[in-house]
Amino acid sequence: MASRRLLIIGLIAFLAAVAGVFVGRILVDAPRANETELHALLHRELKLSADQEKRIHLIEARFAARRDALELEMRAANIRLAQAIDAEHGYGPQVTQAIDETHEVMGDLQKETLQHLFAMRGVLDREQAAMFDKRVVKALTADAR
Repeated sequence: MASRRLLIIGLIAFLAAVAGVFVGRILVDAPRANETELHALLHRELKLSADQEKRIHLIEARFAARRDALELEMRAANIRLAQAIDAEHGYGPQVTQAIDETHEVMGDLQKETLQHLFAMRGVLDREQAAMFDKRVVKALTADAR
């Protein structure tokens, strides 16, 4: 009887672990659809000149490094939030401060992402910029549709 109970507990733990991995992969490894769509537009549809490709590549490389740093800050802010929740077990001053720090990092990431987009737009000619603008608006309003 005890071994049957252990088997059931083990099976439940295994299924919970598989579910956790599945959910984690969906949340962490989810493709950045909007970025991918813009990347495809820039490099496949706009027919960039060699000079434009080179300039956009430099902008993308610079932003990738900065985005990685901000995402690292975001993970650190999330850890501080988890620690605050663990310490307070409620919505106290440490949790409030940790939430504010998280929002500040998220805001920095959003601002720098938009600066990155405008930097790339600055490389485009008038017709390319119009297509780029339409795609950015479409990406930003996709959830509203």
